[in-house]
Amino acid sequence: MYGLEEAGIPGKEYLRDSLTNCADPLKAIEDFQTDNGILLPSLRPMLPLLDLHGVKRQEFHFSVLEELREKLIVRIEDMNKLETKERDNKLKDLLTKSFPLIRVPALQPVVMAILKNLDVVEDKYLNDLVADKSLYEKCDISVKRQIWQQHPTLFGDEVSPILSQYIKEKEMLFFNFKDATKSFYSLSPRVRRQNPIIQTLVKMVGKNVLLYDTILQFLRTLFLRTKNVHYCTLRVSLLMALHDCEVQDITGMDPCHKFGWCLDACIREQNVDPKRSRELQGFLEGVRRGQEHVLGDISMTLCDPYAINFLALSCMKIINHHIQSETLARDNNILMLLLRMLNLGLHSWDVLNSQVFREPRLDPDLITKFVPILMSFIVDDQVRSVNSKLPPDDRESALAIIEHSGPPPDSYQQFITEDRLASILAIYYTLQVTKQKDKQAVMRVLGTLSASHDNRALSDQYLHILVNNLITMSEDFASEEFCSVVFDEIYLPSLTYGNVVHHMMKLLYHIHQHLPQQRLDNTIKILESFSYMNENSKTLFQELQTKVKEFVAKVESQPQQSQQTNDDFASSVLTPAAHRD
Repeated sequence: MYGLEEAGIPGKEYLRDSLTNCADPLKAIEDFQTDNGILLPSLRPMLPLLDLHGVKRQEFHFSVLEELREKLIVRIEDMNKLETKERDNKLKDLLTKSFPLIRVPALQPVVMAILKNLDVVEDKYLNDLVADKSLYEKCDISVKRQIWQQHPTLFGDEVSPILSQYIKEKEMLFFNFKDATKSFYSLSPRVRRQNPIIQTLVKMVGKNVLLYDTILQFLRTLFLRTKNVHYCTLRVSLLMALHDCEVQDITGMDPCHKFGWCLDACIREQNVDPKRSRELQGFLEGVRRGQEHVLGDISMTLCDPYAINFLALSCMKIINHHIQSETLARDNNILMLLLRMLNLGLHSWDVLNSQVFREPRLDPDLITKFVPILMSFIVDDQVRSVNSKLPPDDRESALAIIEHSGPPPDSYQQFITEDRLASILAIYYTLQVTKQKDKQAVMRVLGTLSASHDNRALSDQYLHILVNNLITMSEDFASEEFCSVVFDEIYLPSLTYGNVVHHMMKLLYHIHQHLPQQRLDNTIKILESFSYMNENSKTLFQELQTKVKEFVAKVESQPQQSQQTNDDFASSVLTPAAHRD
């Protein structure tokens, strides 16, 4: 056993020297057993009895050792009830005596329990733990936090795989291939924070501000390197999970905490009331001079896809309200605040990359020109909806459809192409009309998204909702004109971009039975050339092929069954009753 001599306990070196230099080896062994056995007079008479029962001395000593070890660990845990100074002095004294035995498997749990209960472990012990990987891995998380403070590289090695796993899990949520009802945005903020990865990070951080800051720096760096907005989600979720655990050492020093907390409450309630809007505006405009960098973290909070989704839906809700009340949207202070927040979130990467911590300018033309265009579209949709419920009059219906279904003005497309905020509002208007199953409105505006700013409409978080909504319009795919807008203008030209091919496979999986046969065959052939992009694509395409083949086989068998039924009926009619009996 390693470390016995260092702890002042005779070990293998002492025993070897004794046996080498003694005149009677048996006597030396007996003396060693007597000196190092359990020094309890009441037990000694029992040892010969145990020998008679075939119980080895080693088994006996190990059973006693285990019992004493468990009692000692309980006593160490109970030291937390003592005053801090007295507890630390006793634990440090115990650690000095026992640390040399840390490599003895039977005694290692005792040493680890002492380390765990010490608020501050001396560097010499931490360095020994780091030097031996097997010891480091067995350390309690509280001890590892102290190691990570001294060795940030080790912390990075621990955290990096966890962050990567989180991103992978988030991205996989978009490709729930067979379930078209489950939405990426369906989980509440509090439920999302129960994610095991978030909880693991909370445990790793504990109350350590330095480790929390280190994780935030990792997230900023990774966001800048990859532009992956899920790192923004993780930044917000970690902060709010620490808020749930009431870790005030961290939440009290994070300048984004109150802003994130207020926004989180709005997202939970799916509403921004006047009081909360004033609070959010106060946080946004209350960044002090010398603390401008806080705006970068606020922008990351607003870049979270869940925040973007909430803000965009809230804007559309307010715009729809103003149409009903026949008032001007530009006079709504809450809408102006939401647009500012949405604009800041969409510029988050630019703010962090340029280190120019200033709120990006909101284009006045977006308020005075683009939003009115959107409102006119919504009015057109309502006119057509009302017209469809009136008594049929072919001429009047045709005029209503023509007057309220014209192509979007050129300025609408220009806004979508050049302004990221306009593109988001256009996307969410399109999602609104697909949810309403308004075929005419979808055909009118869907194609404009093909040239959205920075291909924003092709991002997973928007295509995911669009596909789910289009699946509910499956019967409209029987129209070649509708297919042309969806496939020829949006999906087929973008198959090389990101995961568009996966979203298109999902759409086809659910609506293929309504497609014209020629359209289905051509689309499957095109997808086949993209199905080997990676293993995931290959699997999805095989499932799609299987589904389509099953449908084709079912369709081809129906005429035969119908013919067989007709033949049986004719036979029964033509055959005399007596013969049938």
